[in-house]
Amino acid sequence: MAVQEQDLVGKPPRASLVNDPKVRGLFYQVVLVAAVVFLGWEIVHNTIVNLEKRNISSGFDFLSITAGFGIIQSVIDYSETASYGRALMVGVYNTIIVAFVGIILATIIGFIVGVARLSNNWVISKLAYCYIEIVRNIPLLLQIFFWYFAALRAVPDAREEPLSLFGVVFLNIGGLWAPKPIFESGSSIVVAALIAGIVIAFIVKRWAHKRQMATGEQFPVFWTAFGLIIGLPVIAYLVTGMPISLEHPEFVNEGPILRRGFQIGIGTNVIPEFIALLLALSVYTASFIAEIVRAGIQAVSHGQTEAAHALGIRHGPTLRLVIIPQAMRVIIPPLTSQYLNLTKNSSLAVAIAYPDLVSVGGTVLNQTGQAIEVIGIWMLVYLSLSLATSAFMNWYNQRMALVER
Repeated sequence: MAVQEQDLVGKPPRASLVNDPKVRGLFYQVVLVAAVVFLGWEIVHNTIVNLEKRNISSGFDFLSITAGFGIIQSVIDYSETASYGRALMVGVYNTIIVAFVGIILATIIGFIVGVARLSNNWVISKLAYCYIEIVRNIPLLLQIFFWYFAALRAVPDAREEPLSLFGVVFLNIGGLWAPKPIFESGSSIVVAALIAGIVIAFIVKRWAHKRQMATGEQFPVFWTAFGLIIGLPVIAYLVTGMPISLEHPEFVNEGPILRRGFQIGIGTNVIPEFIALLLALSVYTASFIAEIVRAGIQAVSHGQTEAAHALGIRHGPTLRLVIIPQAMRVIIPPLTSQYLNLTKNSSLAVAIAYPDLVSVGGTVLNQTGQAIEVIGIWMLVYLSLSLATSAFMNWYNQRMALVER
């Protein structure tokens, strides 16, 4: 009996379930999940009830109904007899195009201005500084209005002589007019040569990088890639009998009033709404990218520059081969955010009637009344584009990460 009492005294008292942190944490998580599920169910239930009271049908059957409206820019076949689903796909493609081209232009402008911001030339540095401070502090919507209503409305009218660039590209109030490539029999060989040149150039670049890491010897990758990407298609173009020709835009000049202007359907026409939106997005986002580039370059120790100069490397190669590769590890994460912002800011295109996803979707919504479905499609598309961009940039960030040996 005495031994049993001693054993009981020696054992620590068992903690109650209420005082167990694991049990409390599990309980709170279950309560939180239940509350979220309940709120979600209430929202869905109330939405369904309200739609039934107003005799509004739900679902995506409306996507197969004839749209009945035109779209001024489409990269896929579309007419007024196409379905609402087809119209929304046109908006998706237009959004992807302006976002993709805008990201490329914003990156180029941003890197140039960011490097210029650190220039030893006082004039260049101050011009870059003024550009950054002015552009990034003016709302994007106002910049879109400026490019569309001020800049592009100051060009010649459709019936006037257009502005000419080398006699090949023209600009008037109807947009940018450029030659259109006409692909004939044998053009597929030229395209295949272009793809082959890009693939071979990529392989050469990887080989040159490994060779430089092993031996320290550099290989003229740029000129080799330039020769492959340009030379192979040119050779294939000449061998196959020049199967690709250009259809130049034609300006009709038959009287001052009756017939005057570019013929629709001849050549390539880039609508002014696209140009204005692209310029506004690129210039605005580039001002933020420039500051990101400047901060990334300044994050690299100045000793790296001094060491490169001590080895006899000039300033240009030092920046390109030593500083920028190290700065990219700092630049990429905030750069990803700017790419996402540019893609989402493209929804402001509705202000100038550029037929992006939001603009086309707004027309579909007004005609069908399917507000929940259309808004759901908007959210899903922009979420998908953002996740795809983030996934690619995260992959690139891992490739640029510092590997310790």
